[in-house]
Amino acid sequence: MTTAARSNLLPHLPTVAESGVPGFESGSWYGISAPAGTPRAVVARLNREITTVLGTPDFREQLLNAGADPLPTTPEQFAAYVQIEITKWAKVIKLSGAKVESL
Repeated sequence: MTTAARSNLLPHLPTVAESGVPGFESGSWYGISAPAGTPRAVVARLNREITTVLGTPDFREQLLNAGADPLPTTPEQFAAYVQIEITKWAKVIKLSGAKVESL
């Protein structure tokens, strides 16, 4: 399990960090973004509506059964998380020496 915490679907499966690589964390995530310049009121309404849907028991159960853990946040928290991910993966790419090649 590459995430920081064990999966509810496979609670017996240890994480990579628990298996001897302290600090290792890599998981997938999904988010919804709006174009730059979208009015704040529109972003706030979208966030409220999405948070409401994510909180409904049936939808939440469907996500959990699919291995997803719904974590609604504020637009500011999501923006901060995306920035952390960009910084983390930029460092990984730089350290790996990976280069983009055109075909």
